[in-house]
Amino acid sequence: MRDDILRERYFRKDPQGNVIEDWPKLCERVSKAIAMTADQKRAFFSVMDDCLFLPNTPALTNAGRPDFTMSACFVLPVDDSIEGIFDAAKRAALVHKMGGGTGFSFSRLRPAGDKVGTTNGIASGPCSFMKIFNTSTEVMKQGGTRRGANMGMLRVDHPDVLDFIALKSRDGDFGNFNISVAITDEFMDAVKTAGNFALRFNGEVRKTVKAQEIWDKTVEMAWLNGEPGVFFIDRANRFNPTPHVGQYEATNPCGEQMLLPYEACVLGSVNLAKMVKADNEIDWDLLRSTVRTAVVFLDNIIDRQAYPLPEVERMHKANRKIGLGVMGWADMLIRLGVSYASDAAVTLAEEVMSFITEEAIQTSVELAKEYGPFPNWEGSAWANDVVVRNATLTTIAPTGSISIIAGVSSGIEPVFDFETEQKRADRTFTVSHPLYEEWRRANPGEELPGYFIKASEVPVEWHIRMQAAFQKHTHNAISKTVILPREATKADVEGAFLLAYELGCKGLTVYRDGSRKNQVISSRGNTNGTRIEPVELPKIRDQKLVEVDTSEGKVFVHITMAEKEPLEVFITSPVESKHAETYEALAMIMSDALRCGRAPEALLKHIQRANLKHGSVVSPTYAILRAFRMLGVNGSSDKCDECGGVVVLQEGCQTCLSCGASKC
Repeated sequence: MRDDILRERYFRKDPQGNVIEDWPKLCERVSKAIAMTADQKRAFFSVMDDCLFLPNTPALTNAGRPDFTMSACFVLPVDDSIEGIFDAAKRAALVHKMGGGTGFSFSRLRPAGDKVGTTNGIASGPCSFMKIFNTSTEVMKQGGTRRGANMGMLRVDHPDVLDFIALKSRDGDFGNFNISVAITDEFMDAVKTAGNFALRFNGEVRKTVKAQEIWDKTVEMAWLNGEPGVFFIDRANRFNPTPHVGQYEATNPCGEQMLLPYEACVLGSVNLAKMVKADNEIDWDLLRSTVRTAVVFLDNIIDRQAYPLPEVERMHKANRKIGLGVMGWADMLIRLGVSYASDAAVTLAEEVMSFITEEAIQTSVELAKEYGPFPNWEGSAWANDVVVRNATLTTIAPTGSISIIAGVSSGIEPVFDFETEQKRADRTFTVSHPLYEEWRRANPGEELPGYFIKASEVPVEWHIRMQAAFQKHTHNAISKTVILPREATKADVEGAFLLAYELGCKGLTVYRDGSRKNQVISSRGNTNGTRIEPVELPKIRDQKLVEVDTSEGKVFVHITMAEKEPLEVFITSPVESKHAETYEALAMIMSDALRCGRAPEALLKHIQRANLKHGSVVSPTYAILRAFRMLGVNGSSDKCDECGGVVVLQEGCQTCLSCGASKC
């Protein structure tokens, strides 16, 4: 799997698409592009070649390309005007083109229903305009290596917050966004006291609601499919090192990097799995030298890379933020024989991260002596303490791809499972954890020791205690997902959010195993919500009745809903229909598939192909497609036979958006 990812996404190719790099050549290319001196080049190559440290993906893929960024994280402002909104969408496209991810706060946009002064029109609200950014990202391919990613945030006191919380209630909606609610201290106080909470825009109170209503909806949606996350924005701003420059309003797509508008940050991670000696002791000397090399590496990138926007270049060079984090934490614990869910592990987390941050600060001090502090140092939180080169130094990122390249656990997450199936593009890989395989070879037939603990076995409290321990010694924030078992309740989700707030975390995301139909990683043999036996339907059911006009007359499609998802289809066909048996058979097959957890979009895709071929002559396929689409559920669009363009259903006809070819 590692080799496949490297060949597909990281190694350079010739004009014919043939791979012309291997791992040493990639390390040579990257170190040469970033180093200022021959000694730096040797040091950079050494830490990368041995996977002691790896920078974020844009640095690995873009180093040596003169017109590309090597930073992963950007935050762009979205101003409350048509010009401001579309300017932000354009800027995001330029960032995505270079390989970066973007974060946005949509809190500046006036709520839906407000009057627009310049036109006397009615504002459609931030949730509506987010569709523009999602669609733009869908059609952009980042530097030929990965699709764009976004974080969308809305303040909890914005009048449209309840609509925002429900944005991803249906699996697949806003697929190019992660979303988080920016939670204020005022709101948390109102939740704790069961009080009222004012929703405002531009300082004006628009309405007052029960804080519990917003809180319960946030918990419900997080339980349903993992989103939204929560971002404790007031706490984040208390740790803002440059408040004289601006306030945080959003983060990067994975939530670990708070940034000011137009600010960027370059990330990288130390491989803790490599920092354990043969005698099962931490190699502090190796960790120190790796951290120091990594800080210089990341600081160099700020001056070596290209920038998608002049505003971003000015801000990044003014604050010089870098985010050094870790990967392989769970592997380090296994090598040391320490259970992830233990006081010993939490204590060690503080010790390790404190060491990393202190060494990073000392290196930044030395860089400042040689090159000067970051330009906004005067007036910053550092000004009364120490002269440093970088406004922030540490961040813990998810390390998805680079941890696979290094062959270790991601970020500070526990091992998801020791035998997993991982989905990448159109393939599924079976992956066994290296330390698990190593132990099995050495101890055939024996039971795994208790320190081999997987994510689903780690109690929620220990997930959050671990995050809080690392947060104490991390300048920015932490990408950490609390994995809940499938049977977890909404009360479990609420408890996780409250504990994260109480322990000083800056944000939290929870994910209930199998709660999304398209889960990227799962335990081997786990069906991720696709059940062998159909789920039982409740005795009292919510049902949508959709009337569809077909070539045979009116067809009534009854769709039973549960948790806003379709679970059963029943069709009443015209009395004289020639296709009554087909209606009944299709409805029964779809019902069984839906109740076994199949995505309705996937089922509709198959039906759509038949309808594209025959048009509405086949009334049953047309009726089902039309009914679900009237409820906002679509199958994947197909290509036009004439020009290859996208074909969609418009007014009952299959119409090509490119050439206009139509089949009705």
